[in-house]
Amino acid sequence: MSTADASVGDAVSAAFRDEWARVLAAVARSTGDLDLAEDCAQEAFAVALRTWERDGVPDRPGAWLTTTARNRALDRLRRRKVEGEKTATAARLAYRAGGVPGVDDAAAEPDPVGDAAVSTLDGAAWDAVGPDEPDGDLLRLVFTCCHPALPLEGRVALTLRSLTGMTTAQVARAFLVPESTMAQRLTRTKRKIRSTGIAFRVPPPELLHERVSAVLAVLYVLFTEGYDAWAEPADDVAGAAARRALADDAVRVARLVARLLPDEPEARGLLALLLLQHARRAARLGPVAAAGTAAGTPPGTSNGTTSGTVPRTLEEQDRLLWRQDETAEGLAVLDDALAVRRPGPYQVQAAIAALHARAASADETDWAEIAALYDVLLDMTRSPVVALNRAVAVGMLRGPEAGLAELDAVASAPELAAYHLLPAVRADLLRRAGRPDEAAVQYEQALGQVDREGDRRLLSRRLAELADAEPAAAEPADADGPA
Repeated sequence: MSTADASVGDAVSAAFRDEWARVLAAVARSTGDLDLAEDCAQEAFAVALRTWERDGVPDRPGAWLTTTARNRALDRLRRRKVEGEKTATAARLAYRAGGVPGVDDAAAEPDPVGDAAVSTLDGAAWDAVGPDEPDGDLLRLVFTCCHPALPLEGRVALTLRSLTGMTTAQVARAFLVPESTMAQRLTRTKRKIRSTGIAFRVPPPELLHERVSAVLAVLYVLFTEGYDAWAEPADDVAGAAARRALADDAVRVARLVARLLPDEPEARGLLALLLLQHARRAARLGPVAAAGTAAGTPPGTSNGTTSGTVPRTLEEQDRLLWRQDETAEGLAVLDDALAVRRPGPYQVQAAIAALHARAASADETDWAEIAALYDVLLDMTRSPVVALNRAVAVGMLRGPEAGLAELDAVASAPELAAYHLLPAVRADLLRRAGRPDEAAVQYEQALGQVDREGDRRLLSRRLAELADAEPAAAEPADADGPA
């Protein structure tokens, strides 16, 4: 490959990374057809490889790509219109010759594309942002991909594919499903957009809050999928390395959404939460010996039950490995969100994460403030999972018996029936309370409910340590603790 070829290839790659979503969004808004927009955007990048080598890289690659993709879309729509007209003409001729009983001229006339479909290239229907609003098309695409009428798994996959440019195969690998399964999932989701008439628009003010919540929920699911993989041993767990990249993608899209929705403090609250959590990623795994082993156990093993790396709890993490730049950004974004004085669940969760980030060591954690914030969050959400985390905070603040009392109050919630963190948290509280036999039973129950290797290793290590350990202060069984 020549130097010129390499530079053009680099330019196209950079444009794909920076402009894919904008190109797709512009054509999708113009045509109302996400499949057509994807095809034409892909064609535009393919054309760029050939044309830029001959004519040079344009000054505004994004504008060049958008124009090329829109022109391709217009050509296709015109061809569809001509084909439709030919079909209609043939039907009329056949009817007049007596060849199509039961079809009259009116029934033979329908145009499957028509002038309206082509004319959409010249403007969009009304929505909450004008057609010339900077990044308005991106915002429309985000709301379309995250529409609450779509199934959650479809929303997450479509958001990832549309806003990051990942191929179907890459999305499938990230979620550990066959490519054919992911292709069907994406097809069904896009088909539902068409069949239910979901418009490529920003919702009106009276629906905006509800729809923003749906967008943020999708991004949080996407981030969690990637962030949890940082507590998985990448060398031992298939797909863990690919899944970790999902957290980066979620942060990138969250930045975009926060920028596009400057009047929505919850968008900034979510971005702050993701940044503060993601900053800890490099410290989430470590050798067994570094994370803590049972007394008398050789380094690198834990009574023979685990080896290699295990998740580190917040108490065990080396805080020097936390990304200071991301932490500082997360704290600043949170301050901006809180200044609006319209608190929401993501802002409260980010405030909890901020207290962990500001603590120089685990011993300096302000558990009183964290418990108070969980009270606020529980009032907002009425979530049993939040109540579970609140019990942990109370246990760290007032002692394990107090934490167990709080846990008993929420343990009967149906949502927690098969949730491995319920017995895992109870086990940790019992261990700290000096009740190792009861703790062991709960660790065994939690091990029977986990499906991630990282969780299995952490719980196995805790169970092994009970053999000869004294009661010790412990973090929640979740590798990173609450928020």
